[in-house]
Amino acid sequence: MPQLGWQCLRFSGTGHQTLRVFDAVWLRCNHNYMSTEQAGTDPADDTAGTGNETNANAETASEHGGQPGGSAGSGRAGAAEEVRGWFGGRLPGDWFTGVPDIQVDREEITVIGALAAPDTAGASAAERAAAAEGRIRRFREETRGRRVEIAREAEHKFRRKVSWGVTCADTTEMFTTLSVPVMTRLRQPERRVLDTLVDAGVARSRSDALAWCVRLTGDNADAWLSRLRAALRHVEEVRDQGPASA
Repeated sequence: MPQLGWQCLRFSGTGHQTLRVFDAVWLRCNHNYMSTEQAGTDPADDTAGTGNETNANAETASEHGGQPGGSAGSGRAGAAEEVRGWFGGRLPGDWFTGVPDIQVDREEITVIGALAAPDTAGASAAERAAAAEGRIRRFREETRGRRVEIAREAEHKFRRKVSWGVTCADTTEMFTTLSVPVMTRLRQPERRVLDTLVDAGVARSRSDALAWCVRLTGDNADAWLSRLRAALRHVEEVRDQGPASA
């Protein structure tokens, strides 16, 4: 057992002095214990493995430089192509009527496929909507186990969570989705914009107001954002073709 060191501290009181003795070594050890990550701690249970479609892999691609599987050297454009190629080979060919739309960012992979529309010739709009809803519901239940299995494999390979959605006729439904906290710093004029939205009842909080602004920008600048993403992909491709860094 190591020899303990003792430290005495005196505090002035009214009419008396109090002597308190602390084990300095114990305090130091306790500090180290509280401030050191515990090795070998298992991540939270993968909810995909428990039958829930919402995937709970705690790791994100940002921990690996934003690259699938933590590989360095390929840009985000190459990462997205790798993800799309993998899903193109892994997804059953009879699930969707065409190539699914696969969107990739640092935290999430979103897979949205088109289902064959039910035969509703001569049906009313309400009937067509109900038929599409039923077709989506059937697909969701029949493919649940396979989707959970594929999502688990993709999360292990690409270090991103997987979300699923489908489109049938005029209906699009997301089965799962991921909300990721994003930190930002705003000056007073920008904070006042958020507070105005909250005070007007447009948003419930500053966080909700900021998300509302992002959605509004996306809705009204979709074409511009698409051109910007295409330009960024071109930059990534040109950079990847350059000489390898030393």
